[in-house]
Amino acid sequence: MSEFDEPNRKILAALQHEGRLTNNELADLVGLSASQCSRRRTTLEDSGCIRGYYAHLDKESAGVAMTSIVSVTLATHNADNTQKFAELVNTLPCVLEAHSLTGEMDYQLKLVTSDLKSLSEVINNVLLRHESVSNVKTAIVLDTIKETTVIPLHSNEEHG
Repeated sequence: MSEFDEPNRKILAALQHEGRLTNNELADLVGLSASQCSRRRTTLEDSGCIRGYYAHLDKESAGVAMTSIVSVTLATHNADNTQKFAELVNTLPCVLEAHSLTGEMDYQLKLVTSDLKSLSEVINNVLLRHESVSNVKTAIVLDTIKETTVIPLHSNEEHG
């Protein structure tokens, strides 16, 4: 069984949209037996292809309605400084995503905070005070027009 054969792609696509599907419900959607779906799901979980199941929370209801994109330039570019910055970022629950970049900025972070004061606290008293950080540029998200965790799954013949 190839990890990305057509039945597995169907299973993964269905689970991305509803992670709480039972094996019977999944079987009905993908055209396999419940036991086949169960075995395939377990294999996908064990291989790390499925990394977990989560509840998608509404940020405003959770009290963290402000989203910001923060670009960070490191003070120096060496392995030790990069490690220090990674350790810092991993201690901050407000950081939803952290990406190492090519180009002018070294990292881009996606943060959620309750308000402008909380964002200011993170920027001024945490990021800018850290020894690994040289510069921070912040953009506040006014509106989110698309937000998804769904990864497009295509067979080799498809490219869209």
